[in-house]
Amino acid sequence: MIDIGANLTHESFDKDRDEVIIAAKEVGVETFIITGSDVTCSQKAKHLAHQYEACYATAGIHPHHASEFNGEAEAELQTLLNDNKVVAVGETGLDYFRDFSPREAQIFSFEQHIQLAVDNEMPMFLHQRDAHVDFQPMLKEHRDRLNHVVVHCFTDNERALFDYLDLDCYIGITGWICDERRGQHLLELVKNIPLDRLLIETDSPYLIPRNLKPKPKTRRNEPKYLPHIADFIAQQINLSFDELVDRTADNSKVFFNI
Repeated sequence: MIDIGANLTHESFDKDRDEVIIAAKEVGVETFIITGSDVTCSQKAKHLAHQYEACYATAGIHPHHASEFNGEAEAELQTLLNDNKVVAVGETGLDYFRDFSPREAQIFSFEQHIQLAVDNEMPMFLHQRDAHVDFQPMLKEHRDRLNHVVVHCFTDNERALFDYLDLDCYIGITGWICDERRGQHLLELVKNIPLDRLLIETDSPYLIPRNLKPKPKTRRNEPKYLPHIADFIAQQINLSFDELVDRTADNSKVFFNI
């Protein structure tokens, strides 16, 4: 299995990161894409990708931190993208649910990340929440110039899903689908994702699957729970666990060129 979205730079992993990776490998998670969410985080992600053979990294500035995007940040991101262990531009996109950065700053940052992806001919690792109205037209405008694109941690509605599939995007599904409060709509939507466009991820330490049994002692999500997410998705689309794992791993290798 390949976890395409693991925030292993998070401070909650600082004391036991080795054990977390070992535990995930023991249940079949062989490769981890470590998410970069700002310049410092992306630098740490790159460092960890070199420290652990099974890890790769993305480099970008999350829309929450879009106000931090400037010329200096752009130059540092470009330096990171030159590294052979950095395999995608992102996390970037738009988040109007939190609005931690002004929307104008988010749009500007997203545009600059798109240009970085075009210039470097690299895939994009994208975030969108409550922002489809601006996100989709921006992506559509530049899609022909872009490499692979994944809308990671997809939680939106049917219209958004079909819009992204029409743009030949990959779709990342997390443990959100296991949430009986917020993820019920995904149980049907996931059936519409072509098998060659489906990717799986934990987004750890966030979004721990709520239907884990027995319930973990802490709320920290980990890559070791990816098999649980994969099995739950496989049940929804009437696929065997092994076939889902094989297909999503193949998709991940193509997407990130690893």
